Amino acid sequence: MSTTPHLDALQRDGFVVVRNLLTPAEVEHYRGIATAATTRTRAGDWPHFRTVPKQFPPWPSTPPPASEGGIWGVQHLLHPRMPGREAFARCYFSGSILNVAEELMGVNSNNSKGNQNDEPLVMELFNLLVAPESKDFELRWHRDDVPETATPTEELLQLAAKSPGGRQSHAQYNLALCPDASLVVVPGSHRRARTETERNAGPYEPSLPNQLVVELQPGDAVFYDSNILHRGVYKAKPAGGEESRLTLHGSLGLKTADQEGVSDADAEAKKKVRATAVLQHGVGAWVYREDAAFGIGERAEKMRANLVAMGTGEGVGFSLQG
Repeated sequence: MSTTPHLDALQRDGFVVVRNLLTPAEVEHYRGIATAATTRTRAGDWPHFRTVPKQFPPWPSTPPPASEGGIWGVQHLLHPRMPGREAFARCYFSGSILNVAEELMGVNSNNSKGNQNDEPLVMELFNLLVAPESKDFELRWHRDDVPETATPTEELLQLAAKSPGGRQSHAQYNLALCPDASLVVVPGSHRRARTETERNAGPYEPSLPNQLVVELQPGDAVFYDSNILHRGVYKAKPAGGEESRLTLHGSLGLKTADQEGVSDADAEAKKKVRATAVLQHGVGAWVYREDAAFGIGERAEKMRANLVAMGTGEGVGFSLQG
């Protein structure tokens, strides 16, 4: 039996579903806090959000009215001024999540390189994906760090560079607090260039060959290669009803210095790419502050320090447009 079943699935399919990552009690706990954060943001009392119909950052500073869809995400759950921040931090830095992330990034083997007391993981992003209001919303087919204009040769080179040896330098996940069937993926597409059918398909093509809808129940998580061909399909929140989608969307990184077999030049290039992917969301504007300390343990602070070392985000640009 494999000792790395999550990594095996990620390498084969480009994603892996981990059932019951949270207990029912934890789901209820975090759902209440996430609902409060969403209500606050919908009311205009939290300034960091994702707005309909925009897919990628930067997002507007003012949310559209509910009649136009409103928001589809709440940003910066770990921000010092976010109500419920400590609870969100305990979820983000929990052993259940970090253990899966370590397996996917090969931390045990990579830890043999360098000082054993160094923290190999980097705090990255922790956001909340929610249902838009009054109208459905869809994301177009994309890979997070490979532009749709890339040629087949460029795609293959970039995919290989971003996950050498089949391992990524980061772990990205959706953790559902409500039933969620929003993520649509094409299994195996993280290891190949797009087919002619995929290249010629419309950006919101409802049915690509072999696509799969990832179905999550509360407490389930899907960890996925961010460069698998994927999109999102978000059903509108019922008018006057409870929040129908509350999905914690997080990512954790691996310090490039901890990756075996990566040259200094490649490590620097990977660092710049990852810095753009993370810092484009604005986390560098506050993570270095004194009041950004979590107070929940040494490991959280070391991971935060690793993010601070990536920079403030000024001038890094954006991975994708739209």
